[in-house]
Amino acid sequence: MNKKIKRIISITFVFILLMLPVRVSASDGSSYVYDGYIYDLWGNVKESPATFQLERVIDVNNLGGSRLGSVDDVCTSLDGRIFLVDSTESRVFALDQDGVLLANLKLMRNAENKIALDEAGNQIMLTAPEGIFVHEKNRELYIADTGAQRILVLDLDNYSLKRIINQPENMTGATQFKPSKITVDLADRIYVIVQSSYEGIIELTADGSFSGYYGVNTPRVSLIDYFWKSLASDEQKSQMSKTYAPAFNNITLDGEGFVMAVTYDTSAADMVFRLNSKGKNVLRAEGNIPVVGEIWSLHGDDQGSRFVDIAVTDYGTYALIDRAHGRIFLYNFDGELLNVFGTIGNLKGEFKDPSGIAWLGDKLVVSDKTLKCAYILAPTEFGQAVLDGNRCYYNGRWDDALVHFEKATKLNVNYDVAYSGIGKNYLMKSEYKKAMEYFKLGQNRVFYSKAYNGYRSEMLEKYFPVIMVIFLVLIGWMIFTEVRYHKKGGKKK
Repeated sequence: MNKKIKRIISITFVFILLMLPVRVSASDGSSYVYDGYIYDLWGNVKESPATFQLERVIDVNNLGGSRLGSVDDVCTSLDGRIFLVDSTESRVFALDQDGVLLANLKLMRNAENKIALDEAGNQIMLTAPEGIFVHEKNRELYIADTGAQRILVLDLDNYSLKRIINQPENMTGATQFKPSKITVDLADRIYVIVQSSYEGIIELTADGSFSGYYGVNTPRVSLIDYFWKSLASDEQKSQMSKTYAPAFNNITLDGEGFVMAVTYDTSAADMVFRLNSKGKNVLRAEGNIPVVGEIWSLHGDDQGSRFVDIAVTDYGTYALIDRAHGRIFLYNFDGELLNVFGTIGNLKGEFKDPSGIAWLGDKLVVSDKTLKCAYILAPTEFGQAVLDGNRCYYNGRWDDALVHFEKATKLNVNYDVAYSGIGKNYLMKSEYKKAMEYFKLGQNRVFYSKAYNGYRSEMLEKYFPVIMVIFLVLIGWMIFTEVRYHKKGGKKK
């Protein structure tokens, strides 16, 4: 084999290697980039650049020698602290944004830094906690102490115990008071999730009194069951299995004070909720694809998503963690899918049993119960452009949003959501024709219709005088011809 042939073969081999998709990961996992995708108008998968990459891992090595049995929930504070809940070891760990341990909470202490005692004189210790929430307004940390069937309220600054919320004396219903997940709204109302409760979310007043059950989680109706029940007698109906409302399984609060919740009950009509004061779901879903997570199941190719947690930014963009597939779904305020990434696996950065998710600024913190760790995910250049575009659009900064969405389209020319984002900005500035062009590029039928209605109204207003002149001329011509006809004796006798 001569040198020329060898050279051609070598060049071809190198070219093939360069064209192969390669996932690079450093030994510490810091360069792990998540492959992303979105769905087009017809539900087909379209590859997308990664929106997030693994920045670092928080595990037992960050806890100063403390044991870590599991990581069941995660939340963050505005000052960058990260709180991890370990139900197995009955602990809550507080860390700074760099993963440095700040506090190891198990045995509660009072404001004088003495061991806190209950009314019976027993030491107050965490017992299999499952949830945690930071109430920034009152500088309080709420812990759902599930095993002890109570809620512990701590001072957010020094972690001293402020008060205990036990089962309210006026609580009604069949639901057992075993708080699992918790959130507190801007009016200090406390919302408590009890796993497998079909009565809804428990709502408590600020002092811990029972206010009622909150949230409507409507079950999906089977037409066949409905048909047979409509024909059955009262005796037959009494023997049929009852249909209960699906249970909520996690909860949080958005930037406007609305309660957001998720369920992974397959019998539920909705998977994601934004609940108003009446408990009605008012989640915006103006994208081409419904907010259901994985849609392959709609085509019989895969099982559906099982959302175990939701995290919301102050500009309405929310992230859902799917335990069934180990994927994270990003949606904007309008319910448009921004990106999907992550998977179940054994490689660094992949999930085994994702249990919680929270925003840390523009970063995401994702906990994994089985792997006993939390991943800190940082946005890529593409991801940052997407987040910044939606933030500016939500806050009414149309021109700034336009810059970020245009940057996103340069990084991914097939990114429909960015074209829709550009179209929305032109729509808000009443530039309907431009908006229509970009909504067409983004395959966004909902907003295209809105832009078209605006454009049609604009054209009618612009040409209304001409239309009226033509209309009046036609009317005048009809009257003139009719009068002339009668003057000439046009009536037949």
